[in-house]
Amino acid sequence: MKAILLDIEGTTTDKRFVTETLFPYARERIGSFVIANEDDAAVSRAINLVRGAMADPTAPVEAVARELELWIDADRKEEPLKMLQGMIWEEGYRDGTLRSHVYADVPEALARWKAAGLRLAIFSSGSIAAQKLLFAHTEAGDLTRSLDAYFDLTTGSKREAASYEAIAGALGLPPEEIRFYTDVPAELEAAREAGLEAVLVERDGPIDVPGTWRQIGNFTGERP
Repeated sequence: MKAILLDIEGTTTDKRFVTETLFPYARERIGSFVIANEDDAAVSRAINLVRGAMADPTAPVEAVARELELWIDADRKEEPLKMLQGMIWEEGYRDGTLRSHVYADVPEALARWKAAGLRLAIFSSGSIAAQKLLFAHTEAGDLTRSLDAYFDLTTGSKREAASYEAIAGALGLPPEEIRFYTDVPAELEAAREAGLEAVLVERDGPIDVPGTWRQIGNFTGERP
């Protein structure tokens, strides 16, 4: 084994931190943020992507803001939404309002794997910028020094084998030399199809999943 690939929600981080802290924080601010920053190049690009999804290239920014709020409510995994959420969360992390949750076994596991010479990477639906912010501002301190690479939906869907093949290519490793941890059965299937070793993480108890998988409750004792 040469690399570890990690999901975030339900794997390194309690889903409730995302659903009860991060998402509401962005939901409360996204409308005013988009309207106030529509002339910013990155925000403008995101706005135009939303307009494209709305099939209305001239939609006023207020309508775009409302659409984004609806996407958050529906837990949509859309690239422009993830981009904007990352920008909003950055403000919260920078001013100290936000601190990320990671499970207690995560910092030690990252350090153990790193000491063993493994490359460590993240694959999440959140933007790469948001991933870096999350791990830089955890309750356990800055964990980014342990992480080598980050992948988001610009690589592809987490439920498609091609995404994991692309990650293996980016890491310069054969797929069978990469172990992927997640709590989502469809992601396990996609990773295994691509040739990765896939491990089911059951932080909150057993998950009903078809097939045979190695299952763990935490990273304690997980070795290279």
